[in-house]
Amino acid sequence: MKIYDNPSPSEWPALTRRPAKDLSNLRTSVSALMQNVRENGDAALRELTAKFDGIELDSIRVEQSIIEAAGDQLAPELRAAIQLAKQNIETFHRSQRASATEIETMPGVTCWRESRAIGKVGLYIPGGTAPLFSTVLMLAVPANIAGCEEIVLCSPPNRESGEIHPAVLYAAGLCGVTKIFRVGGAQAIAAMAFGTESVPAVYKLFGPGNAYVTVAKQLAQLDGLAIDMPAGPSEVLVCADAGADKKAVAADLLAQAEHGADSQVVLVVASTEQAKAVGEEVQRQLAKLPRKDMAGKSIDNSLTVVLADQQAQLDYINLYAPEHLILSMEAPRDFAAGIENAGSIFLGYHTPESVGDYASGTNHTLPTYGYARNYSGVSLDSFVKKITFQELTRAGLEALGPAVVTMAVAEELAGHGRAVTVRLEN
Repeated sequence: MKIYDNPSPSEWPALTRRPAKDLSNLRTSVSALMQNVRENGDAALRELTAKFDGIELDSIRVEQSIIEAAGDQLAPELRAAIQLAKQNIETFHRSQRASATEIETMPGVTCWRESRAIGKVGLYIPGGTAPLFSTVLMLAVPANIAGCEEIVLCSPPNRESGEIHPAVLYAAGLCGVTKIFRVGGAQAIAAMAFGTESVPAVYKLFGPGNAYVTVAKQLAQLDGLAIDMPAGPSEVLVCADAGADKKAVAADLLAQAEHGADSQVVLVVASTEQAKAVGEEVQRQLAKLPRKDMAGKSIDNSLTVVLADQQAQLDYINLYAPEHLILSMEAPRDFAAGIENAGSIFLGYHTPESVGDYASGTNHTLPTYGYARNYSGVSLDSFVKKITFQELTRAGLEALGPAVVTMAVAEELAGHGRAVTVRLEN
């Protein structure tokens, strides 16, 4: 990790750049693939699965009997861990339910807002280098609480058996997913966007993925489908004070680095001595990490920023807008009061980012690539629409109507004014 010792604010923008790839060159090929799925449905899905996943499937949909048997293939302690995580995620997301409050904006004029579930949602769960069953919990639990009628899940089959990892199936069955399909990549996004003979079309797409999945979601959005948020490689920023344990700080950095070679980790400290000590500890722990090759590439793309002034640390963090922000410090809540841009914040010496990834209860589907400046992470609100209501009494219309007519006339929309006056005349 390269150390930048008290860089001037003019240098900060360069120190917030992510090592992300240019995806523009993928749009033509992904667009053609999606059009193939749109036109040829299940046949295209089977063809593309054979091409990209190396396996020919008889059935795209996962049978209910396979879902029900998935738990038997898992160790009891893993099943118990998944159940505990689900309970905590449910508890946190249930707390986000909001009851409608009627407000009388003036006598006789009542307004309020109610939530309605998005009827059909699609969840994409990557296969790749790790079975992300935790992402199933993060997406399916709030979808179920929101009351989404159809929760569709797509995940790529493995090359050996053509099946989805049993932990993904177990979590999906536990959380109320209604249909599961053995489809991965951009073709899965296309299937959920347009619908096929087997895969139903949905109204909103959720979930992470590789560059092809990201581009497919962008193209689906252009076609009128909603998506959870713009997504890029995962990232963490750790801000540590002098009392932080260098072993814990190094472990936090490496936990994020092992997501992938394009993940970025950033360390912010007040002294060069601490920066060097943590850097050396990172290298010691990296040598023992099973995914050390992948994590090592991420560490090569990462940096340490030394900023002696606490306000400068805050300003840099807000400019970077990290997906995950770990405040490994004695008084984290005081410091966090100045944070404006972050996906999720982990407070104190005893709160690793891993707990949020899995089981504390908060959602780990978060904005990356600086989008924390203007996007929130996935929550219960992500699975609902907000509908506004208004109701006027006769007295309310008599009081409000003249102002509406005046405004309508000023905008030269006589029909708007007439909708009021015809009622008052009667």
